Amino acid sequence: MGEIDILHQVLQPWKEENAQIIFEYDIPRLGKRIDVVLLLRGIIFCVEFKVGQKDALQADVEQVMDYALDLKNFHRFSHDKVIVPILVPTKRLTATTEFKPSVYEDQIYNPLIAGEERLQELIISVLNHAKATNEGVIDNWTISPYTPTPTIIEAARALYENHSVEDITRHEADKVSTDRTINYILQVIERSKAERKKSICFVTGVPGAGKTLVGLDVAIKQTYKDGELDKENGAVYLSGNGPLVAVLTEALARDNYKKCAARGERKNLSDARREVSEFIQIIHRYRDNMLAKIKNPVENGVVEIDPEKAIHLEHTGYGEVEHVAIFDEAQRSWTHKRIADYLKRGGTYGNKLKVPNFPLSEAEFLIWSLDQREDWAVIVCLVGGGQEINTGEAGITEWIKALNSMFKHWDVYISDKLTDVEYAEGHVNELLKDNDKVTFAEDLHLAVSLRSFRAETLSAFVQSMLAFRPDAAELYKDVASRNYPIVLTRDMDTARTWLRKQARGTQQTGVLVTKVAARFKPLAVHILAQDEDNAVHWFLEDKTDIRSSNYLEDAATEIQVQGLELDYACVLWDADMRYVDGAWSFYKFNGKNKWNPENNKENQKYMLNAYRVLLTRARQGIIICIPKGNSRLTPEGFPEDPTRLPEFYDGTYKYLKGLGIKEI
Repeated sequence: MGEIDILHQVLQPWKEENAQIIFEYDIPRLGKRIDVVLLLRGIIFCVEFKVGQKDALQADVEQVMDYALDLKNFHRFSHDKVIVPILVPTKRLTATTEFKPSVYEDQIYNPLIAGEERLQELIISVLNHAKATNEGVIDNWTISPYTPTPTIIEAARALYENHSVEDITRHEADKVSTDRTINYILQVIERSKAERKKSICFVTGVPGAGKTLVGLDVAIKQTYKDGELDKENGAVYLSGNGPLVAVLTEALARDNYKKCAARGERKNLSDARREVSEFIQIIHRYRDNMLAKIKNPVENGVVEIDPEKAIHLEHTGYGEVEHVAIFDEAQRSWTHKRIADYLKRGGTYGNKLKVPNFPLSEAEFLIWSLDQREDWAVIVCLVGGGQEINTGEAGITEWIKALNSMFKHWDVYISDKLTDVEYAEGHVNELLKDNDKVTFAEDLHLAVSLRSFRAETLSAFVQSMLAFRPDAAELYKDVASRNYPIVLTRDMDTARTWLRKQARGTQQTGVLVTKVAARFKPLAVHILAQDEDNAVHWFLEDKTDIRSSNYLEDAATEIQVQGLELDYACVLWDADMRYVDGAWSFYKFNGKNKWNPENNKENQKYMLNAYRVLLTRARQGIIICIPKGNSRLTPEGFPEDPTRLPEFYDGTYKYLKGLGIKEI
């Protein structure tokens, strides 16, 4: 018996009522489809059928719960309604008899289960339990505004299926400017092509504002015209963030593989990965391709093409095939010293091309690479403020210095917010004052966070909290008032319990620590190994896989999560950064028995930025765990563990507690 026949019988008691039933309801812009939505007596029933199935599988229960959460959070006319997710394995003989009220007070029932023979009985029981009255249908429900904020992975999948960023991420249409930013960049590209110019755009944005999505959208729009690959005018999205590239590539490849299989098309997973890699690449591979073309060793401090190693083409010159290169997290490009040392030794392990006496910073070399084209080129730099997290990351200053000295013929389009203090320490105006090719544009700044749909002020709170600004406590109240929990604990088991209690459906949880953290083993936490395959599994596997972040066993660092996100996160705050007398004190563990003060100002900046990154990864809530440390003494009266003394943690705990953060 099909769904229509089943429901025709099940809904007989209400055939005279003003109700509505929608089959195959497409959740706008998220690419999901609910089997049945039943609007009955003011209640929204989400019904997912598993025809011929007897058992209720965990994945199926999570699926129907996800539908309910999507409607509650993003469907305007469902915000204040009771929503009841029901899974119907048609051959099941029993039905849920106990209705547990939601612990979130959001009027969503915990998922209910019934076979086709017990479905009518279950609906009657729910109506009685909810004390529903015959109030008629919900006006205009099917055409309700829908304002989703998908995860970066969900959004990238939707982009790849030819949606626009604005289509899939619009939160409040009057605030979000992703579409405006993308259009501005595309206009610069068209103008550069028409006038055979070289141009560079600097895009800024608050954490979670969609910089990566903007970059991906530009890359896809330039690379695929009307669904066809257009290498002649193509773009490449480049990032030095290996985990981000690996996770996005694998997510898109898996999704493409599944969709092709569903359409009966023959494609293996390796082909899907190769296709995605056409326009999403790790920056080092692009850089290595250009390095292979130069004269080596470099003489007289000048990088030159070696004609015996590269073919000169009429329009491309000695450049790569793409006219447009998008550099994500451009602030993390390497200083001259870091890249020169790296190339001198032949990569991290000495097994790559050795280039002694390399004279350029990474930013200079990347602009030089695009400058080899003889027709036109555009660089798009996506810039995060205050997010340099590694020694040798040059910030935005190096890009500007390169444009001022070596590439004065390039047109510069720059966000008007790039003058703020978190970019080049506020010296951008000074650096650009003598460059007559600069255009400042407000359209190149993304001001609204899309990551956290419940707390657009989260990044402002984190900024104020880390900087000890007097408005931090008020900003915390504002975040909390938006139903975005930020809570405090001193116990990791409590943190894990909280995370598991918060997450519903396929919502993702995870533990985060800084890469400098050292004393996490006593808390039964392990650091996720740096291999990019581990990041892929951590982010993409489901709750049944122990490699998944949801198992709360392996903690990721700022290196692995920058640019990505979780629904709920635990930030485990170690003794590397401590609140002492109104300031942060920084320490690094010696690997044996002692924390040593870190006095290098640049390293301190990276350590502070690491916490800024971790504290802005969660879309829906954060728990901060500051351990109590070990106060026990040996029989001789010495500390049992001098690397985890309570005073290493107590100051930070008291500071956060003093801001009003609720402790559990």
